[in-house]
Amino acid sequence: MEWQELTELTQGRPFVVERVRLVDSEVAVEGRFKPPQLAQLDVDDQVFVAAFVRSHGSIKEMERIFGVSYPTIKSRLKRIAERLDFVATDPAPSGADVIDRLRRGEISAAEALAELERDR
Repeated sequence: MEWQELTELTQGRPFVVERVRLVDSEVAVEGRFKPPQLAQLDVDDQVFVAAFVRSHGSIKEMERIFGVSYPTIKSRLKRIAERLDFVATDPAPSGADVIDRLRRGEISAAEALAELERDR
């Protein structure tokens, strides 16, 4: 089954994958696996995201491909983005990082304690 068929079959409803088999192998894993967020988008949104990536994020190119205006592209990107969780690109500092900043005088003892308590 192709991804487009799976997406059309589920019609945007949540689904889980219960068996995964490696291609060209007899290895299979069974369990309950939540599909990646992009796979949970409807087919049109998946195509839109793929086109956006292939156009290197060029909204001008997206306007040309889809024949729509800048505000339409921005609106659709915003709608899709609201459906996706983003990975934290600025992880919480480790305890050692907090202590190092305290030693360098970049933060006060109270600020260091607050950060260490927050990370528990």
